[in-house]
Amino acid sequence: MKLDKFFQTLLLTGAVIVVINTPAKGEEVREDIQGKSSTQRVGKSTLDQQLAGTDKKITSRKSSVLAPSTRKSRLFKSQIASSLQRAKSDKTSKNIRQLSEIELPATSAQMLVQSPTPTNPPNPEQRSGDQQVIPITGVKANPTDKGVEVILETTLGEQLQVTNRSTGNNFIADIPNAQLRLPSGEAFTFRSEKPLTGIIEITATNIDANTVRVTVVGDVEPPTVELFDDNAGLVFGINSAATATQPSQQPQTPQAQQPASGTETPQNEPPAQPDEPIELVVTGEQDGYRVTNTTTGTKTDTPLRDIPQSIEVIPQEVLRDQQVTRLEDALRNTSGVNQSFNFGPFTFYNIRGFDVTETNLLRDGLIDTLAGQVSELSSIERVEVLKGPASVLFGLGNPGGSINLVSKRPLPDPFYTVDATVGSYSFYRGAVDLSGPLNDSKTVLYRLNLAYRNSGSFVDFFEGESLNISPVISVELSKKTNLTLEAEYIKTRDTYASGVPVIGSLLPNPNGKVSRNLNLFEPSDSVEQTIIRLGYRLEHKFNENWSINNAFRFVHRDLDQRRTDSNGLDADNRTWLRSFSESSSENENYAMSTNLIGKFATGSIQHQLLFGFDLNRLDNSSPIAPLFEAASINIFNPVYGGSPTTVIGTFGESGLRQQTNSLGIYLQDQVALMDNLKILLGGRFDLIDRKYEDFAKNTESSGSDSAFSPRFGIVYQPIPAISLYTSYTSSFTPPGGSYFFGIDSSFKPERGNQYEVGVKADLNDRLSATVALFDLTRTNVTTEDPNNRDVSIQVGEQNSRGVELNLAGEILPGWNIFAGYAYIDARITKDNTLTPGSRLSNSANNSFNLWTSYEIQKGNLQGLGAGVGLFFVGDRVDFNNTYTVPSYLRTDASIFYKRERFRAALNFKNLFDIDYFESSLGARVYYGQPFTIQGTVSFQF
Repeated sequence: MKLDKFFQTLLLTGAVIVVINTPAKGEEVREDIQGKSSTQRVGKSTLDQQLAGTDKKITSRKSSVLAPSTRKSRLFKSQIASSLQRAKSDKTSKNIRQLSEIELPATSAQMLVQSPTPTNPPNPEQRSGDQQVIPITGVKANPTDKGVEVILETTLGEQLQVTNRSTGNNFIADIPNAQLRLPSGEAFTFRSEKPLTGIIEITATNIDANTVRVTVVGDVEPPTVELFDDNAGLVFGINSAATATQPSQQPQTPQAQQPASGTETPQNEPPAQPDEPIELVVTGEQDGYRVTNTTTGTKTDTPLRDIPQSIEVIPQEVLRDQQVTRLEDALRNTSGVNQSFNFGPFTFYNIRGFDVTETNLLRDGLIDTLAGQVSELSSIERVEVLKGPASVLFGLGNPGGSINLVSKRPLPDPFYTVDATVGSYSFYRGAVDLSGPLNDSKTVLYRLNLAYRNSGSFVDFFEGESLNISPVISVELSKKTNLTLEAEYIKTRDTYASGVPVIGSLLPNPNGKVSRNLNLFEPSDSVEQTIIRLGYRLEHKFNENWSINNAFRFVHRDLDQRRTDSNGLDADNRTWLRSFSESSSENENYAMSTNLIGKFATGSIQHQLLFGFDLNRLDNSSPIAPLFEAASINIFNPVYGGSPTTVIGTFGESGLRQQTNSLGIYLQDQVALMDNLKILLGGRFDLIDRKYEDFAKNTESSGSDSAFSPRFGIVYQPIPAISLYTSYTSSFTPPGGSYFFGIDSSFKPERGNQYEVGVKADLNDRLSATVALFDLTRTNVTTEDPNNRDVSIQVGEQNSRGVELNLAGEILPGWNIFAGYAYIDARITKDNTLTPGSRLSNSANNSFNLWTSYEIQKGNLQGLGAGVGLFFVGDRVDFNNTYTVPSYLRTDASIFYKRERFRAALNFKNLFDIDYFESSLGARVYYGQPFTIQGTVSFQF
């Protein structure tokens, strides 16, 4: 696909989305509000739950937590513009002045709410480089005797700059020097529906990286809003205009009144009714399918719509609703991601047609080569997938994309959850998630995740168990400095699943069809792993514009395995040849990253600068292990237990030590030329140093390499809800294997270059969509020489091009969707031995994923919900294009019920029990999971 075709398609797609989306922008008050997620019912008097995932309903009478006498009034009473407009036509009120004309007493705090103000954001020139962006660490809502108050919690409340405007019956206040941030670092949205008579909705949300918007939607009249400074933060005192203008309830002397007609007499006012409890609804970003911000794409907290590259985020809510506990199940929700093969406990993936290598796996933005190998997700908050090359951010890696696992962080309020799951094939799992403060001042927080799994499988004697312990402690060393300490201990014991022969499953075998339960390994085969992670993250803010962070992680794995490998099918199409080995290995991964982040302005142009460097060391070693000839097996009538015979060589992964050291220095600038035109510029220089030891041959060699990786992108937003973008990104991968060390000096590093254009659209304030078109080329590709298995060759060039569409968010209250489609044409374009034009292995031309769920919001069945998922993967080919793995459509479903602290769910996978193949490897293919049921009970306390 030529680049000009990309731009034509982009313009056409953008025009269609603009046409579809424009009518939704008629409500000016809502056009910039960031996503709302599924609602969470919390207190009727105090909403002290800081969006920690707790469902709690408290009934009490109206009360005010903060004494008014302790507050400084910013505004005596702010009646909205529409009220003032009515006053202009009232002769008794013709002297009423605009709010901007009101003079406050000299003893009051500076009036920061002005009316009216322009709809557009403040001039960039007014946002000087030293302006503070004040974090708002929480939101509380409390009923009062007048109405309701919303408290934006911050210790710098007096420094918040507030401007307001009105549209119809709506009050809108923008705070251009603040950002809503939970202590855990997550952006969120506050929402209260019908908190009192005359008020439809109150929301507080981030509309960009440094602006908070508070919106009060009146019913038939505009609301009345008072602002106060308090030790807790900025307080919005809100009551409806009808309530505000009611006459005083002081006793009055009755006045004689003439009836309007001869028969009518005035009726006495009905007595005042007792106050009814107010139910407030708070919505947290973590409660929805739509995620608005990420750090994976830029290493800074940036709205997804401002990043000129496709990024998919699978949030905790999708993982929870699907009862996902393994990475392979999570990635079914990502367009353009397929399994390469599933080798027992180890699963490998490709993105946009290219394999994901160990350096494409990240944990909290640091390279973690073992992040995807042990894929229990008990300590993972969400999974983020960056599509395309990412070397400018993370260094060496394949060009298809990177997978970042984001860890759960400590919460400021007590949060305790226990899960228990039982399922088909002897699946048992228990998990505990504990978090909260360790001291009264909440400067020391903790989180502890524990999980144990014991499971079987539809494959004969393929079973395993795992134990995960993941503690995290966060310490606020000062108001500007925070230290997070983390650790993880993982112990697993699994057996292997071999897959089944292609001849006898996909291709005909004169002897019949093999069972999908067949396992070509021995029942005594096993793999045991012990993984330890230790790390820290130190963050310091010099001021509100400049900060620095430093992160370090050490990962160590001991692996012991006993395996009977497959050597292929004999000429009789019945006998499977095998070999046997016992081996051990150690893997160590050191990763450190330091980033300086600053915001400043050059005239009217805004900058967010990132300067950083990272260091990585990957060290893998394994003693020499002999390879034995093992007894063959009849694939139609397997008999196990044969003993190994003669030594035939050395196990291929033993007797080696490989060490890779890398240093990367990078610079990135996110430039806002205007509010709707942004440029991303980045570059990285890498130095690679590698050492290779062959214990069997008693040889040692080393080498080094370097590379520069640029990045460029443009984002244009014709309206706030639409982002049109284009980008160029690149990747760098040093050649792997012994050939790097002087055997053939002609080998060059692999390079990846991607051109991408796309559209990101907020279809409304709860639903977002992305369309991306890409052209990705990989050069200097290395593969195994078909004439000599011990030597690798550079086969030339590969290309992948296609389109991806993603949709995530809430369609209607309670109805969520997470969907994607990908068309990928990944082929060999230049090669020494393979035919140009051949498809790349295990890459599907077409794939789509859909998961949608609905939860009843009101009535006796409130909390009852159901979900359904469709996962389609098109046909794929093996490496040599000798056979085709057929397409499949798998259907999943769930039904759940949650009430306050209790949640129960049933999840059905492969609902119609179809036979399908997940992946292939050489002469074997791997069956997908048959129909299974899992039931989970969760209790929160």
